[in-house]
Amino acid sequence: MTIQVDLAAPLHPADLRLAAGPVTLVISDEVRNRVTTGRTFLGKALGDDRAIYGATTGFGALVGYAGRADQRDQADNTLAHLGAGQGPDLAPDVVRATLLVRAWSLARGASGVSPHVIDALAAMLGTTFTPAMPRLGSVGASGDLIPLGAAAQALRGRGHAYVDGVRMPAGDALTKAGLEPLPLDGRDALALVNGTSLTTAALTLALDRVRAAHRVVQMLTCLLADLLGSDPQFLDPALLAAYGHSGAIDVGAAMRATCAGLRPSGSRPLQEPYSIRCAPQLLGAAEDALRYVDGVVAADLGGVSDNPLFFPDDDKVVHGGNFFGQPAAFAADVLSMVIAQIGNLAERQLDLLVDPGRNGGLPPMLAAGPGQQHGLQGVQLASTALITEIRRDTVPASAQSLPTNLHNQDVIPLGTQAALRALDQAELLRLITGSLGLGLRQAVHVGARRPTAAGCDRALRALEEAIAPIDPDRPLDGDVRTVVAILEKLEKSLISRSYGERRDA
Repeated sequence: MTIQVDLAAPLHPADLRLAAGPVTLVISDEVRNRVTTGRTFLGKALGDDRAIYGATTGFGALVGYAGRADQRDQADNTLAHLGAGQGPDLAPDVVRATLLVRAWSLARGASGVSPHVIDALAAMLGTTFTPAMPRLGSVGASGDLIPLGAAAQALRGRGHAYVDGVRMPAGDALTKAGLEPLPLDGRDALALVNGTSLTTAALTLALDRVRAAHRVVQMLTCLLADLLGSDPQFLDPALLAAYGHSGAIDVGAAMRATCAGLRPSGSRPLQEPYSIRCAPQLLGAAEDALRYVDGVVAADLGGVSDNPLFFPDDDKVVHGGNFFGQPAAFAADVLSMVIAQIGNLAERQLDLLVDPGRNGGLPPMLAAGPGQQHGLQGVQLASTALITEIRRDTVPASAQSLPTNLHNQDVIPLGTQAALRALDQAELLRLITGSLGLGLRQAVHVGARRPTAAGCDRALRALEEAIAPIDPDRPLDGDVRTVVAILEKLEKSLISRSYGERRDA
């Protein structure tokens, strides 16, 4: 099946996921015409002897100096000094999503880029060729200059790249993938690097994974309440309507749909611990915050991130700051806080589940033979380490502005660090949800009642079909990852993606 992304249509988070593998970019006549019009206007503006940053000037703090006269040589002037990145290579799926975002921005026609640059990005994304982009080096202020500079160099056959997951010199990778080195002039080179496409891509992918984990934790909270025999009145619609927050109202409605048919055991306390009783309020607040991040991602995916911008219809070349990633920086910091609190909730629920003083008399650590076996003890230790790793790294990056570039960049958003950090944390959150899911599967094996709600029973049966009871003990790292995959598949059907559709449930 051919996967296509139309550069004339709005870009969606699902498109970024698909770009992890070969994808066909559809370049319509509309797109090609507007890119050509922008390029023609650039030539006119240069012919009028207008000062155009990056085409006639030096870069950054050196803008007051003339650039190189030969535009092909000006491409080297742009890219050579950006070869300063450090650290490990970014994951290939992040790199490829980044270049899809960059292609879409350039396809708006406001960057004055050559049409063959769009063609080259399309050709690259149609193969497994992936530039090696260093993680460290961007402050997200003049775009993701250093990582995107490495990508541009790889497309020219310089630096390194991957083909079929194998790292090699970029020239060899181009040959292996059947691609030609990309010729660039100064404007083309600057247009490839002067945007926050890495920040946008990382934030979008992180949001996508946190959205899935958020729905999974709703499902697992329902299953936990059912196995314990909790009274579901904490989800009462009148209660949550009185609370007044739309996220809690909508999350509560979705959880009620999963809990439909839940019968209280009558043996639990009148009020459950907060990790159950306050789950709709906590997860509802997360939903409200995630909706804010949704809006930032939608705007970033639909906007042009570059400098300067060219407006042929108005005969204008406008220099400004559309490469400044402050919206994504704030959104990624909010996302990091959401990740930490959802992770806190899931880790506390696992702690409740393994504690015989609070789990309704199930054996400690859900061990089938306490002392002779240790059940979830190692998994709980690991989940504690995972949540502390998340919490330790939740200091807002967007508040760490530091002047650089001879005070040309005297304020910086640091959105790249924030977005990549959130993406890392999202992966740790998935493992915590897998740990909780594994515990819920084991709880029934050691004496918890079977679910009384159909939605909860369906979730448990899916886990039981794939995961054997922990009896005797065994290494569980692989089981945790398996549970993650099962839960993320389940959440698509058990929890509505559109909470508004369930407000009256």
